Amino acid sequence: MGYDGSGLVAAALGDDLQPQQLHRSDRVEDLVTSFGAGVRLVWADTGDLYPQLLAAGVRVERCHDLRLCHAILADHDEMLAADQQWRQRHPLPDQEPTLLDDQLTEDRIEFTEVVAEYRRQRAAVDPLPADSDHGPNDHGPNDHGPDDQGHVDQAERIRRAKLRLLLSAESAGALIAAEMAFHGLPWDRDVHDRQLTELLGPRPRYGGRPQKMQQAVDQLTAALEVGAFNPDSPVELLQALHRAGIDVTSTRKWELEQIDHPAIEPLLRFKKMSRLLSANGWLWLDAWVKDGRFRPDYVVGGVVTGRWATSGGGALQLPKQLRAAAQADPGWKLVVADASQLEPRVLAAMARDDRLATAARGNDLYQGLVDAGVVDTRPHAKVAMLGALYGATTGQSGQLMPRLISAYPRATGLVEDAARAGERGEVVSTFLGRRSPLPSESWRELQHFAGSGDASAEDVRRSRQQARDWGRFTRNFVVQGTAAEWALCWMAGLRQRLVDLDPAAGDSGPGDHGRLDHSRIDHDRAHLVYFLHDEVIVHSPAGCADRVAELIKESAAAAGRLLFGDSGVEFALDLDIVDNYGQVS
Repeated sequence: MGYDGSGLVAAALGDDLQPQQLHRSDRVEDLVTSFGAGVRLVWADTGDLYPQLLAAGVRVERCHDLRLCHAILADHDEMLAADQQWRQRHPLPDQEPTLLDDQLTEDRIEFTEVVAEYRRQRAAVDPLPADSDHGPNDHGPNDHGPDDQGHVDQAERIRRAKLRLLLSAESAGALIAAEMAFHGLPWDRDVHDRQLTELLGPRPRYGGRPQKMQQAVDQLTAALEVGAFNPDSPVELLQALHRAGIDVTSTRKWELEQIDHPAIEPLLRFKKMSRLLSANGWLWLDAWVKDGRFRPDYVVGGVVTGRWATSGGGALQLPKQLRAAAQADPGWKLVVADASQLEPRVLAAMARDDRLATAARGNDLYQGLVDAGVVDTRPHAKVAMLGALYGATTGQSGQLMPRLISAYPRATGLVEDAARAGERGEVVSTFLGRRSPLPSESWRELQHFAGSGDASAEDVRRSRQQARDWGRFTRNFVVQGTAAEWALCWMAGLRQRLVDLDPAAGDSGPGDHGRLDHSRIDHDRAHLVYFLHDEVIVHSPAGCADRVAELIKESAAAAGRLLFGDSGVEFALDLDIVDNYGQVS
C-alpha cells in the first residue's frame, strides 16, 4: 500500500476484487504499471494522489475515489456518519512519507482498511455479495445476476446499478480533471497580452489603471460632476450616482441601462474593462500560465447538481475576447466540441418522451419545435423550453408553456413533478441518483408556521414564494444534474478512446500495433485539455484531428446509450477543428 503526505491510502484491486499486496519497498509508479489492464486503484482523494503519479509519468486507467463517493452516498446509506468515523479513526498526521518515496517506510494505516471501506461503500449500492466479481466500473441496469436473497426487486436493482454508474463516472471525472491540469490548455502569452493591450491599453508599468480604463473613469467623473470618488467601490459609486441625481438601487448593468444620462456609457465601459482586468488580466496571466499552458484547477462535483466548479483561475469563465490565446502547438489542432441544447435533450431522454426526441433530431431542437407546429418561431421555442427547465411562469414563457405541456406531456410532467416535490420540501434525484439537498431549517419552519393558522397574510405570502423558489431549484436540479452525469460519461468514454488512438495510423484500438500501454503518459497522443459543462477541447496532432472529432461523436452517442438505453434522442454536437479557440463561432 501507499499513502501521501495527507495520510491518504491507496489499494489496488483486480477484477476479482482481491487486493494485490503493495510491498513497502515498491516504487508506486512501477507498481501501477506492473499491474496491467483491469486494475482499479481505490484511494481517498484522486486530487491529492494522482498528480504525483502523473508527474512521474504514470497514467491510472481506473479508480474509486472514496471522498467523492462518500459525498454522493451520504444521503443514501448514512455514509456521512461513516465518513466522520473514518476521519476519527484516521486523523491526518503532521508528516508522512509520500506516495512517490523510493521506500514506503511505515504503514500506519492497514492495507485492509481501504479495502474494507471500499466494500462498505459498494455494499450500500450493490445487492450482490461483497465477493462478487462485479465492480463499480461494471455498470448498466442489466448486468446484475440473480438476487441471491430474493428481497431486492427489479426497480431497486436498477436504482443501485445507476448509482454504481454514478460513482464510477464521478471517479473517472476526478482522473480526467487531474489529467487536464497536468497537460494544460496551450496558451500563448503574447496573444493574451496583445488582446489586453487592445481592449484596456498598455500594461501599467507601476500598477494603477490601464490607459483606456482611466479614460473611461475621467469621462465618468466629468459627466457626474460630483467630485472625486473611487469607481472600484460599489458603495462610493452608488453614492456618486445618487449625488448626481441618478436614482438607482444598484450598479448592476441591467438597471443602469434603463437610465438616460451621459455618465452611463463610460460607466458601463469601465465596468466591463474592470471585470476583464480583475478576472483575466496580466496578474492572471502571470499566475496561471506557465510554460505555455493554462492548467485549470477543477473541483469535480463542486456544485450540488454535480457540475464542476473551479478553485481558482476561472476555467469555467474564459472570456471570448481572450480565447484566441488558447492556441494549438505547431503541428497540432484544437478539436472543440459543444453539446447542442444538452439539457432539453437530456430531459427528453429521461422522460422517454418520443415526441420531444423526434424534435431533437438534428442540430437544432428549437427549430424542431417550430417544425412540429408547437410554436411559431425559433425564439419562442427557446423561451418556452427554458421556461420549462427553469420554471418561468410569467411573461412570454408563461404564455407559451401551455403549448409545450400539451405537445410534450411526459417531459414537462417530469419537471413539473420535480417542482411540486421541491415545493413540499422533498428531495429529488438525478437520473443516476444524486440527491438534492433539503431546504434550510428556516424554510421548513416558515412552511410549517404558514399552515398553522396563526400566520399572517404576509407570512403565508412569503412561505408560498419560498416554496415556489425551491420548486424552481428542484425542477432544474433533476435536468442539470443528469446533464452533468451525461457529460461525465461522455468524457470518460472519450478519454479511453483517445488513449487507444494511434497518432501515426489515425485509428482507434490497438489493431496490428499490439496492446497500447495505458499506464504511461504519452505526450504525443491526443488528450483532453478543457471542459466547460457541455463543451470539451482536445489537443490533437493535426494528422489525427479528424479521427478525434469522430471519436468525440462516438463517445457522445455511447454516453446517451449508457445512461438512457434506446431513448431515440440524438445528442448533437457542434464540432470545430481550429488552430485557436477564438476561431470557434
